[in-house]
Amino acid sequence: MDIKNVSLKQDNSSLDIYQSSTDEKLPGIVIIGGGSYKQLKERDTERVALTFATQAFQAYVVNYPVLENKSYAGAKTAIEQSFDYIVSHADDLQVDVDKLGIIGFSAGGQLAADYGNEADTHAKFVMLGYPVIKPTLDEKMGIKSTDVSKTVTPNTPPTFVWGSINDGLTPFLDHIHVYAEALAKNKVPFEVHEFGTGNHGIALANKWTAIVNGDRGDKHMSRWFRLGLEWLAEVVGVK
Repeated sequence: MDIKNVSLKQDNSSLDIYQSSTDEKLPGIVIIGGGSYKQLKERDTERVALTFATQAFQAYVVNYPVLENKSYAGAKTAIEQSFDYIVSHADDLQVDVDKLGIIGFSAGGQLAADYGNEADTHAKFVMLGYPVIKPTLDEKMGIKSTDVSKTVTPNTPPTFVWGSINDGLTPFLDHIHVYAEALAKNKVPFEVHEFGTGNHGIALANKWTAIVNGDRGDKHMSRWFRLGLEWLAEVVGVK
């Protein structure tokens, strides 16, 4: 595997590329980590990228502006530029742009949903882990965001969402439920898993991410990854 970093035009932003050498173009997944714009967590960036790589995906991590440089608009631009770079270098990156999607966690889930809802999005599928949907955490995070439930359209890509009923930071009724309702009203193919165990911010929820996440994991909630792969194969045609 070749791992490299490329700079983006957006200030304080870059793209990490995890490229598998392959005889054929592979599906691609662009990963948007969480962290409340304070940092980008390893649990849902590098470790998620490597996990998808084991499933024959080309993986990418967007490093968007955080801390004193944090900006929702800047983060959106970084994501747009990342997709533009991947698409324009698809042959060299050995990625199938018809099977290129986005996954986001928590605050990164809001950004991923926002990009998926853009009219000119390159994402063919969207995966959202315990996502922020409404701008209820803007003051806490120190940014000004978008209510992405209001930007869903019939052209929004097929979407897979998961979370935990124990999540007190992005409660189901205020976030996932609202987004699922918007997807349904717009007749967007979607699947939602609201687990009865687990909590917010546990990424893959297995030992691989728990060891860098305060030993926080949940065996039952960790099933989201396998379910997501099955959904990609059955609904989106990504195998």
